[in-house]
Parts: sequence; C-alpha cells; structure tokens
Amino acid sequence: MGAERLLREIWGFDAFRSGQAEIVEAVAAGRDVLAIMPTGGGKSLCFQLPALLREGVTVVISPLIALMRDQVRGLREAGVAAGALTSGNTEAESEEVFAGLREGTLKLLYMAPERLASGATLPMLRRAGVTAIAVDEAHCVSQWGHDFRPDYLRIGELKRALGVPLAAFTATADAETRGEIVTRLFEGAQPQTFLRGFDRPNIHLAFAPKDGPRRQILDFAAARRRQSGIVYCATRAKTETVAAALNTAGQPAIAYHGGMEADARREAEARFQREDGLIVAATVAFGMGIDKPDIRWVAHADLPKSIEAYYQEIGRAGRDGAPAETLTLYGQDDIRLRRTQIDEGLAEDARKGADHARLNALLGLAEATACRRQVLLGYFGEDAAPCGNCDLCDAPPATFDATQPVRMALSAILRSGERFGAGHVIDILVGSVTDKIRQWGHDTLPTFGVGKALSKSEWQGVVRQMLGRDLIRPDPARHGGLAITEAAHPVLRGEVTVELRRETPSRAPRPEPREMVAEEDAPLLAALKGKRRALAEAQRVPAYVIFPDRTLVEIAERRPRTLDEMATISGVGAVKLERYGTAFLEVVTGGAPEPMHPARRRLAGRPEGALADRLEAAQAALIRGECGTLKYLACTRGMLAQVAKARPRDMAALERIVGEARAERFGAAFLAEIEAEA
Repeated sequence: MGAERLLREIWGFDAFRSGQAEIVEAVAAGRDVLAIMPTGGGKSLCFQLPALLREGVTVVISPLIALMRDQVRGLREAGVAAGALTSGNTEAESEEVFAGLREGTLKLLYMAPERLASGATLPMLRRAGVTAIAVDEAHCVSQWGHDFRPDYLRIGELKRALGVPLAAFTATADAETRGEIVTRLFEGAQPQTFLRGFDRPNIHLAFAPKDGPRRQILDFAAARRRQSGIVYCATRAKTETVAAALNTAGQPAIAYHGGMEADARREAEARFQREDGLIVAATVAFGMGIDKPDIRWVAHADLPKSIEAYYQEIGRAGRDGAPAETLTLYGQDDIRLRRTQIDEGLAEDARKGADHARLNALLGLAEATACRRQVLLGYFGEDAAPCGNCDLCDAPPATFDATQPVRMALSAILRSGERFGAGHVIDILVGSVTDKIRQWGHDTLPTFGVGKALSKSEWQGVVRQMLGRDLIRPDPARHGGLAITEAAHPVLRGEVTVELRRETPSRAPRPEPREMVAEEDAPLLAALKGKRRALAEAQRVPAYVIFPDRTLVEIAERRPRTLDEMATISGVGAVKLERYGTAFLEVVTGGAPEPMHPARRRLAGRPEGALADRLEAAQAALIRGECGTLKYLACTRGMLAQVAKARPRDMAALERIVGEARAERFGAAFLAEIEAEA
C-alpha cells in the first residue's frame, strides 16, 4: 500500500502537509534523517507512516510517558498495532506488548531512553526484528538544548548495535543544538536534513513586565473564558496557587507538576484532553505529551529559561492551525532566578556562558523594540517581514537613542575590570559612594558619576536591555561579573548606534523580593551553592551537611582568600576546614590557595596561627645563625605550632618544647615575638 493511500485510510488526510511527503519518503527508504519541523507540523506522522511501509518493528524513543500513551492511543484507534513499554504500565499492558512482539504483529514500539540502560533491552529489540529507530523530541540529546536527558546518549550506541537507520525529529533546535544532535545520534555522519522552518504564524506573541502577575494572568484567562489554555509556572507551589486563584475566579483549572503521584498526573492529563475550556497551571513537565489540537492560549507566569524552551511551550497552542494567543510575564526576580539556576549548575564555565547567552537572547525577545516574530525567527536563522501578529506590531513601543548611555555603561564595566554585577556598575555611573565603591577605589574612575542624568531604575532598564542585545554577559569564571562581548566593540568605537525601549513606570510598583545576599554577591553565592551541591551529591548527603546556607552567605559576603580567613567563618570548624576549606576557597579566589602544613592548618583562623607565621619568619633569618655560617638548624612546623600555642615566657620553658640547641639559636627571637604579641 502506498504512502498516500495509507495517509488517507489510516489518518484520514487527503494530502500531506507542506514538507511532510519528502520526509516520509526519505524515512521509508531507510535513510538517516534529521527533521526540524514546527510544533503542529505533523512530525509524528513522518515516522509513524513509514513504519507501516517497512518490514519489521520501528522503535520510537520518546521522552514522556504521557506523549507515548497519547500517540499509542491514537494509533490504536486508527487500527495500527502499536504499544509502549513504560514504568507506568500495568503488568497486563506490558504482557500485551511482549505478546505483540513475539507474534510479529506490533509495528511501532515506544519506550523512554532510560530503558536503554537495561542490559535486557538490546536482545529484546533484536528478537523483535527492529528495522528502524525514530527519536522524538531529539533536542533532548543535546547538553546545549533545553531539556537534556543523559540516557538519550545511548541511542547512538543502539543504532550502531542494531545496524538500522535512524530518524530524529524536533521542533526547536538552534545551529549548535542541531550540530550536537548529529554528533550524538549519527556519530558525526551527516543525515539527510530537513529544516522546515520555525514560524507559527497563527500564534500571537506578547510579553509584559510583571505588574501584579496574578491579576495579569487572571485577566488574560478571563478574556478567553471557556477556551482551553495552559499557564506555565516556574515552581510546583506556584502551579497550585495559580490553579486555586483561577478556580476562585470561576475559571475551571487544575494544577500539574512532577511532584504529583503518577495516577494524579494521568488523571489531570486525561481531564485536560477531554474537557473543553479547562485550564492547567503547570510546570514544564506538562505539555510535551499532549496532542490536544485546540489549546487556544498559553501564558507564562514566569520567564522561561531559553528561546528554545519558550517556543516549545507556546507551541502547545494552536496545533490545529487556528488563531492562538500567548502572554509571557517577566520581571527582575525571574531573570535573577534563571541566572542563579545557571550559576548553581554543575556545568563547565563554557556551558554556563552559553546558557547565559541563551537567556540573553530570550531577554532580547522580551525587550524587543520591533516585531517579535522577526527577533524570534532570526534567532533560528530565518529572515521574516514584520508579522502583524504580535503586541509590538499592534502597538510599537516608545524608544530613544541610547548610544551614549550604553557607551557609558560599557566604559564603566571595562574600567572596573569586568568583575562586578549590574548593581555596582550602576552605582559607579550614578556616583553612589558605597562601601564597596570606596573599597575598590571606584570613586576615582573617570566614569564615576557620569550617568547622573538617569535614575537607578532607568539604568537598570538600560543594563537589562544591553544584556538582551548580548552586548554584555555575566562571566561565570568571575562569579557573574559583567563582561563585554564582541558585539559591544563597534558601539564603543562609535560605529553603530543603539536604540532602546523607554522605560515606563508600572502602575503599582512591587517591592523586590528580599534576597539572601546583596545583588553583587549573588553570583558568588550561586557558585558556592553549586560547589556544595557537587560535594553533597558525591557523598550522597543533604547539602546542609556540608555547610548550611548561612555559612555560604557569610563566605559570599566576606570573600575569604586564605584558610585563616575561611576558618573565621561561622560554621567552618576544624574538620570542615580540613575537608572543604580548600574547595570553597578555590570558588572564591578562582585558584588553589597556598598549601598549608597540617600542624599550621589546625591553627587556622586563630591568633596562634599568626604567631606561628611570625616565629617561622624569625627562624628563617637564623637558620645558619646570625653570622650566616653556622650549621643548618630549624624547628619543625609542629614545634612552631606548639610554641605558638604554649607561648613560653622564658628560655627554660621554650627549651622543653624545642630542645637545648634550638632554644639557644632561636630563643631570644622567639621570646621577643611572644612578648610583642602580649
């Protein structure tokens, strides 16, 4: 049976959507394929239909149980023999799948990548007669993507072991992510690639600064009453509070997050699939497995973590091609949260830098001055005309020539060594004489006070938009200190101008949430937490067993540079200094501290430690006597530590510790140091 006939008889479509036919042909012919198609573009059909054209079983690697169940349900309803092996299966469901494999009746087998870790999986697939592999949501293979799943890395091994073709599909992947997909899944061999565009012209795009976010979400939902929608939230707790607020306002809503029991999640998914007008307030755990075509709107109560994540999530709306709407709220607390999540991660600095750049790109979309769709598609390498279907096309924002303020900010960042965050840079620009400004002598910089014409809040807007233009980035190697990028150099040279949005005061300003530390110390605190997390995971203990938050806060604020200084931090006892002191100092200073003898380290942070150092210095001048020609003689560091602790006041007492010969040579100098300390 041909592809067109199957399309009609199984799926009920008279013709392929744009771009589908060529992909189906390539997959059915057994070629390796990478297909980038917009959400709602019919990706699943591009591997489901070829599975029916080929002999044997096609195994589909998919990231979510909900996604697998939904697709299997749809295929079975269409008369296709499909099954899924998931951790959510009942014993009877799994046995039905195994029976289909034994009898050779199953055409599509869905499984999560984590199942590939089992040694029994490969033999099972060989016995089943697998002839092709399909990978859904292939961006999950990429550490640079927004939903990294380490077990996806096993898929390349599976392809090699089975010797079968592989087809990978995703909706959003920038050039870097696409490159890693090729490397990981195809071992660098170039698959036939189909880039079908990213535009979803039926979706209206809109962003808004947070200004009473609960009210904003409730108003947005109320204007779309009886329409199915999703509200994405950054935390599990927020999904529940948003769902409760919607229900109180008369809008039927449920919460969904990864902390719910599996049965509760399944019931929520089923309700959303079957109930019209239901709203789900969810974390990003929801949506990838939902093929509901008539979701009319998606709102983000909090800023997503990247443009890829944003586009995946709004892509849940309007899969039927009918008009759909979106709203994304954002505020300083969101940006701070996303920066902290990056900085506290265990990734290398290069990865963190790339993630900061991705967040900058999303801020650039939020702070855009012209058509959002042009900015969005430009990120994915596509050119577009103004769309007429976004909030900025509807009502262009007020802008101003910000070239001079931007150059002032860039100069202040450079002159202060690219080591400080936005708050400190703004203090330099407006001429605020803070303790930190005085400490670093930045009140003497040529840029000190040059930006007094703008208020601090206006400068915050300028710096935020500079981040969005990727003129500056937080440098993970310097604990989030702002560093200029290559894109900033033409601005500094006066070769290009910069136009920014004019900040408009909100109608009801909200107080900023109280942070654990000042903004300047937040990146370092995040790095310290990242180190604590790594140590805790390695030892399989709770993080607070390493150090409690208050200890990390004090380290971030005081920035110790030696083990002596570290030992004075509250919560850093001798044992923890021994175990963790060096590791945390390396985070603060960016390098390993000078090695310290164990006997001296036991005195770290105590007056005896400083005295031991002075005794060692006095001894160094007398190792060969005052004349410099005597036999070499020295006290061990252990002896010096004992002297520092005992503080002998006469030669006899000193002699009992170091011996007669050493007392004779060093006694007068040691006693003088002890006397001077008193």
